[in-house]
Amino acid sequence: MKTIGIFANCQKPSAPAVLKKVAALARKHGLKLAVCGEAARFIRGARPLAPKDLTGQIDMLMAFGGDGTMLSAVRLLDGRDIPVLGVNLGSLGFMTSVAQADVARAVACVAGDKFTTSRRAMVECSVVRKGKRVSTCRALNDLVIDRGSSLRIVTLNMAIDGEEVSSFACDGLIVSTPTGSTGHSLSAGGPILHPESSVFVISLVCPHTLSTRPLVVADSKAIAVTVARNAENLVLSVDGQIGIPLKTHDQIEIRRSAVHARFVHLADYSYFSVLRQKLNWRGSTNPAG
Repeated sequence: MKTIGIFANCQKPSAPAVLKKVAALARKHGLKLAVCGEAARFIRGARPLAPKDLTGQIDMLMAFGGDGTMLSAVRLLDGRDIPVLGVNLGSLGFMTSVAQADVARAVACVAGDKFTTSRRAMVECSVVRKGKRVSTCRALNDLVIDRGSSLRIVTLNMAIDGEEVSSFACDGLIVSTPTGSTGHSLSAGGPILHPESSVFVISLVCPHTLSTRPLVVADSKAIAVTVARNAENLVLSVDGQIGIPLKTHDQIEIRRSAVHARFVHLADYSYFSVLRQKLNWRGSTNPAG
C-alpha cells in the first residue's frame, strides 16, 4: 500500500473541503495517508505527525495551496528524494501542477502510477563571516540579498569561479534557479528559464547604472557575493521564507546543491500551457490573413 503525505495551507478557504474529499478518495483507491500539521483536523482518524516522522514513511507528498506551500513542502523534505504533487488552491501557482477541480483524477493517477516526475535543481549557499561559516541554507526558488525598508543602497562585489565580475551599487541581488525564474527574478526583469535548464540567472534589483542586465551562468559555476557596503537591515532571503541577517564584509558563497526536488505531473501537464495561462499570453490580436 502506498503512503501519501499530506501537507496543506489550511488558511485557504477551500482547504477543509478538498482535504476531506482527498481522504475519501484515498480510501476508495487503497492509499494510506500520513498527515503533517493542521491538515489532520480535516481528515478523519488522522493524527498530526512531526516532519521528521512524516518524511520517513511516505512514498509521495501532496501539497495543497500555492507556490509558497510548495516551497515549504520541499523544505520539509530536507533534501530527501520524495516526489511532490502540488494541488493549487490559490490563483497563481507556477509550481502546483494540478487544479483543485482535478483532485479526483490526480488521486486516481497516483494510485495507478499514471504520472511523470521532473527533477528541479536547487541552490545551496553559505554565509562566511570573518573566515567562519555562520549559516548554510538551501533554496528551490531563489536567494535574494535585500535591503528591506532601508533607503540606502548597498554595494555588492561579485565573482564567479574566483574571477571578478564587477562591483554593483544597487538595492539588492537575486540568484534564481530555473524553477524560481518566474518569481522575484521575473519581476526584476530577468528571463524565464525552462525548468530543465542547467543554469542560474543573476539579477540586480534597481541597479544604479543603465548598463547592468541579468546574467545567465551555468549552474556548475561557483558564485561569490561580498557585501562591500551595507544598508540597515540587509538580509539574505531564502525562498522568501527564511531571513539571514548580513553584515559588511560578509561573503555569500552560492552553488548548485547536490540534492534536488522532484515534482509530480499528470499525463497532460505542459509547462508552456502553464506559462500561457498564468502570464496571459494571448498571441497576436491581429493575425495575418
